[in-house]
Amino acid sequence: MAWTPEQRKELDALRVAAQNVDPIVLQIVEGNLNSIEAEIELAVERTARSPMIREAHDYRVGLFDRFGRKLTGRSYSAIPDAVYRDYPPETMKPGDVYFMNDTYDTEGSIGHLPDMCSTVPAFHDGDLIAYIQVFGHHDDIGGKVPGSMPGTALSVFEEGLMIPPIKLYAEGVRNDEAFKIIKRNTRVPEMLEADVDSEIQAVIMGARRMTELFERFGKDTVEACFQAILDKTKNIFLNELFPKIENGEYYWEDYVEHDAFEDPKLHKFALKVTKTDDKIVLDFNGTDPQAVGPINWAADYAEGRYLIKWIAPVMRNLADTPERAAEIHVNEGVVELFEVIFPPKGTLITPVRPAATNARAFLLLRSLSLFAGVLAHAVKGNMPADQETIRYTGFYGYDADGNYFLSREVLGGGSGGRYYADGSDAVHIVPNSRNQPAEFTETKFPVMVDRLALSCDSGGAGQYRGGLGYDKEYRALTDCYTLVSADRVRLGCYGVNGGRAGRPFGIFVDAHGRNEKLGGLRDDVPVAEDQVVRVKTTGGGGWGDPLMREIEAVRMDIWQGKVSEEAARDIYGVIVEKYEFGEPFIDRTATEAARAKLKAAESEVDAIIDRGPGLEELTLANENAEKPRRYA
Repeated sequence: MAWTPEQRKELDALRVAAQNVDPIVLQIVEGNLNSIEAEIELAVERTARSPMIREAHDYRVGLFDRFGRKLTGRSYSAIPDAVYRDYPPETMKPGDVYFMNDTYDTEGSIGHLPDMCSTVPAFHDGDLIAYIQVFGHHDDIGGKVPGSMPGTALSVFEEGLMIPPIKLYAEGVRNDEAFKIIKRNTRVPEMLEADVDSEIQAVIMGARRMTELFERFGKDTVEACFQAILDKTKNIFLNELFPKIENGEYYWEDYVEHDAFEDPKLHKFALKVTKTDDKIVLDFNGTDPQAVGPINWAADYAEGRYLIKWIAPVMRNLADTPERAAEIHVNEGVVELFEVIFPPKGTLITPVRPAATNARAFLLLRSLSLFAGVLAHAVKGNMPADQETIRYTGFYGYDADGNYFLSREVLGGGSGGRYYADGSDAVHIVPNSRNQPAEFTETKFPVMVDRLALSCDSGGAGQYRGGLGYDKEYRALTDCYTLVSADRVRLGCYGVNGGRAGRPFGIFVDAHGRNEKLGGLRDDVPVAEDQVVRVKTTGGGGWGDPLMREIEAVRMDIWQGKVSEEAARDIYGVIVEKYEFGEPFIDRTATEAARAKLKAAESEVDAIIDRGPGLEELTLANENAEKPRRYA
């Protein structure tokens, strides 16, 4: 960040003061920050109206000091840089609220247009002391298809209303003329207005709480504590996590396998990491040109500060214990330890306006997998296997009374197996997100949830199995349309250290007596009344050789319906002898023979990562291009 000379002087003084803060006061201040963040989140959840925000919890809170540095690490969020870029801090006043969602004009903090962000400056004794933010994924903000995430978008102009940073409230008074335009550009105006009001009132409350903190301890003490909190995170990374990685250069690449237009095609996402004692350089050169479709992510702003805070938490997996990893929060303190080198404009991660970006979550979440894959090579496989990615599914149309409806849902999947435990089943990588309750769906929309279960065999096989994804069936109660925006439809989550890749995502429509599999970016698939749409989300990758999995663990997997008898036999070499009252019993002699046979037939693959068979089934658009390997 480019500090002014005056700001540098202030920051130097804060670093000195931070070394002398009272540890008890520091703990109180840090606890207050976490409480403020949690209180804002709860206020939004209790007062928002849309399923995407209230039920799925797809929104984020951020607390920043007056220098724009993120103070908390409990929730991912945007950054306020674009606000104070366009509105100098000295012009801000109590009661001002700033609003934005423009993908290309928010310093990389907003990845796609449905994420509308509210920012409130907090004051103490007339001085600006902090910025409080909430951004939520809103159900619809216009564009060519309901939900504002058109899989067939060719430009950002097809994706919805674009709002650069604007002052939506001036000293507590809303600009109703501006808000009238915002409401006019959504298919669900009442819902959008309620959600925006919810978020703004929550951040106003958060600003009030921040002011109360300053009133309690004074500006000098609180700001010294802020600096101490940032320094603590920096020192944890530098002293605990950095030494786990040997100095050197490490490279890996991953792929997004579709963009709705160039299909099939592997869109390469490349990363070279250079590690020294006190710095990690992230070099994304080698990443493919920007896509025709909407999978681009405009991340190359603000020196990559948003990207750093997004992917740095992956390093917590290097902590000595899982319990220690859970204690490490990632805030602005990590930024000084990383440097980001972006490729020239015109790539997947540096798209040129007006490239479409509504499915940018493919690349954004793949950045976690990419960095984790590099680290897996750097630490010889002692990293978790790949986790679930993201997908949006939903229905829209008119109900029996002629009323328009739009149902959107973000479903989770399995996380990767780890060197000490299986992956978790049906988790959501978006913090605190969750499956939309069947009771809510059936009450609110003309849709029936026929089935909600774990998807058997979806988790990658391994000594520690990947977590399972969802298996969810919806029955339409009226003629309507289904839509999907989903990643990993061909390439499952990769396995690590001998573990197998998990199964990829699939969505199927029961049509004419057969299950028609849809692609990952579809906007307007017709669904007739009483037709069933089945969604099977990704399983996490496995960790370690499946033949090393304990036989009793496989037996329990079969009993619980997580692994089929066929997979147990063919992959794990575990043979079921009989069932008694549904409980499987293992033939130990046959199992030993089966495992010995599988072991003898194994080909020696000296690789850290298994991408799965989907990679072998894909071909590059350029026949002369080098084909990537399944094992890396």
